[in-house]
This record gives sequence, C-alpha cells and structure tokens, in this order.
Amino acid sequence: MCFSSPRKPKTPKARRLLERRAPKDVENTKSAMFIHGKTSDQVAKVMKDLYSLKKPHAVMFHKKNAELRPFEDSASIEFFSKKSDCSLLVFGSHNKKRPHNLVFGRLYDHQVLDMIETGVETFRPLSFFKGLKCAVGSKPCLIFSGDLFETDANYSCLKNLLIDFFHQTNLSKISLASLDHVICATAIEGKVYFRTYMVKLKKSSVRTPRVELEEMGPSLDLVMRRSRIASAELFKETRKQPKTQKPFKVKNVSVDPFGTRLGRVHMKKQDLGKLQVKKSKALKRAHSATKRRLGPPKKKVKS
Repeated sequence: MCFSSPRKPKTPKARRLLERRAPKDVENTKSAMFIHGKTSDQVAKVMKDLYSLKKPHAVMFHKKNAELRPFEDSASIEFFSKKSDCSLLVFGSHNKKRPHNLVFGRLYDHQVLDMIETGVETFRPLSFFKGLKCAVGSKPCLIFSGDLFETDANYSCLKNLLIDFFHQTNLSKISLASLDHVICATAIEGKVYFRTYMVKLKKSSVRTPRVELEEMGPSLDLVMRRSRIASAELFKETRKQPKTQKPFKVKNVSVDPFGTRLGRVHMKKQDLGKLQVKKSKALKRAHSATKRRLGPPKKKVKS
C-alpha cells in the first residue's frame, strides 16, 4: 500500500494560506459562515445583522442553497467549512413546517460537532433603533439570564455555542472605553430573548463613570426546536490543550473560586513553652504590685 504525499504549495500565496490554516498552539479567532437556504425576508435580515456583529471574522455566502439540510446531510456544511476555513455556522431557511428557521452550529476538525435549531418569532433589525452602533470587531460583554441555561442540556449547549460565537481573543486586561456593547440572552418559558445594548459612559460624582444601556439591536425572540449535541467523549476531546499552553503547576499554591492565590507553608513542630516573646513592662508592674499586696512568701516549717 502506498500513501500519496501531501501536495506542496507552488506559490508564496498558497504557502501562506496553508500556514494560516495549519494547527497552532494558540488558534486564530474562530470565523463563522452564514449560509442561505430557501429563506424568507425576515431570516435574511436576521442573518445580515448577526453578520454585522460578527465582522470581520465572518463569511457571507450570498448564493442560495435550497437543497441544503444540515440535520439530514452535513456533507455540504463540512465542504464549505474546509473551503472557507470556518468553524462556526449560521444557516437560515424557511418552509411551512419550520417557518423562519435559524440554525447555529459548530464544527471540529471540519466535522459537525453540535447544532441548535431555533425559530424566529419576533425580530427588530439594527435599522429600527436610532443612535450609535458598536465598532467593527469590538468584543461584547455577554450576559445569560435564566435557570434553563444551567438545567437544560439544549439551552446549556446554546449558551456555550453563543459564547464561542462571539468570543475573539483572550485578554489579560480590559479597557472600559473599548467595551461599547452588551449582548443579553434571557431564557424564560421555552423562549430565548436575544437583546443587544449600546454602553454609554456618563459623568458621575466619583471616579468611576455611570453606565447606561441603550438598546441597539438586533432584537430577537427565539423558540427552541431541534438539536444535535456532541457526545461527552467527543466534547472532551475538543477541549484538549497542548502541553505548551497548560498552566505550570506551582507546588503548595492554589487559587480559590474568586481568583485569590493561596499558599501553604510547611513548618516543623514547635515547643511553645520555649517560644521567646517580647516581655511587656505592664505585665512586670502588675506582677510586682501583686507581690507587694500578698507580702513575702511564708516559709514552711518542718515538723
């Protein structure tokens, strides 16, 4: 049996492309591909606004793929993922059985990992709200409200998917001025209310500015439909980190849930009776006053 060697790039542009797509210790920011099926006007506007929030790490496919069915056959999705080097998916469709359909998906090694299908009930676009909009490429502050995100597997998967969708790069410090918009997702009674707010910093009497939120759009009311959740073993495999990125474990040092570093010091057993302490003059005066009050000690007489 003979194995064919991988084709070598013939041009510098092809070489740079392969280097950009090669595995890395610190992966690039995940890009999302927006694919249209047989969509309605409402779904097309939803995808356009989500594309605006995700830019520049997004690819819009303008050609309609009417025969594409992500849950029935994911071969086309995986092909588009390899072609565009994207690991996130937003697919929009519309039919009588599932009107205004929106699918959020995620891929691992260009294979479908998990997908959540939702239906758009109410939608208000970015153009509906007047005022300033967030800057392109800015990182949002994500807020998830509702017990369903912690108790239900489908909602927990959607929460994890949205965090992955809007996550960009890990930062050690955050500038308050660069935090210009907030995305809030609330799960109540089988629905997910997706809202986006613009952050406004106002003057206050203290050093910290007063924060006000103004709705920016888009505004979505989503209904949960079908789902495909990855198995525990596959999800664990996707979370593996290279040895170079694992934190170096320091002996006898731990971190509590609040981020405080705690250290443990080992000492030999001490005899507190031999411990030298600083003698206080107040104790000496009290001792001498007690001796004067009691008088000299009485001598014992031997019988």
